[in-house]
Amino acid sequence: MGDAREKVLTAVRDGHYAAKQIYSRDRLVAFSHQRRFRTAIELLRPFRGKRMVDYGCGDGTLIALLHDAGAAPLVAVGADLDDRQVLDCRARLGQLPGVRFERIDDLERPEHDSAYDVVVCTEVLEHVVDVDAMIDRLYRLAGTGGTLVVSVPVETGLPLVLKQAVRRVAGWRGIGDYKWTSVYSWRELAASVIAGREPHMPRPIYHGGTGVPYHDHKGFNWKALADRIATRFTIDAVRASPFARLGPSIATQVWFVARKKTV
Repeated sequence: MGDAREKVLTAVRDGHYAAKQIYSRDRLVAFSHQRRFRTAIELLRPFRGKRMVDYGCGDGTLIALLHDAGAAPLVAVGADLDDRQVLDCRARLGQLPGVRFERIDDLERPEHDSAYDVVVCTEVLEHVVDVDAMIDRLYRLAGTGGTLVVSVPVETGLPLVLKQAVRRVAGWRGIGDYKWTSVYSWRELAASVIAGREPHMPRPIYHGGTGVPYHDHKGFNWKALADRIATRFTIDAVRASPFARLGPSIATQVWFVARKKTV
């Protein structure tokens, strides 16, 4: 049992994103991401033995940690846009029972329609340019009465000021990808600190190696996203991390737990 667990944790440590996040040399970065995954496990534990898809699974860290925590789904499909990421996940984590990794496009096949008890999408929607189309895809994957669990970063209010400071320091230290942290003008920063529920500034659009346009974190508004999610799902709970009791207004990440609406 101990050897099996160590193999899983070793595979997690070898993950591209895990190395930059939960194992970051910056203690604040590591703490924030460790708490995020702890929250994910807590929210997903009720779905132990169910069918789950992790949309935008990255390096598969969440799926691996669910297995390590004894909260593994019966079936867990990790899907990602990056072919290299999918191949890497298959090599490191493909031996986990009930787990498989696929390209995002593979989820368009009919067998995935309404196939999952829980659809997970963590730290993805802040990067999506066409959010409504993405929410429609997540809706299609969820079974009748299925649950959507989403996490996104808090990039408004006072948390943004703290996060930008931590990112800049991490960038100066050569940690992770933080040297490419987007710079805010004073006007943009002020608009983000006082942002309400409406999009509050134009967001830069980039084009990477996948050919799919994307945003970075700059200008993301989690409250505006909540309103978009609510068009297709009923939001039952909003959680914050790293400190749940303080709420999203003093948080680095916010979580939505939502039920699929019937047509």
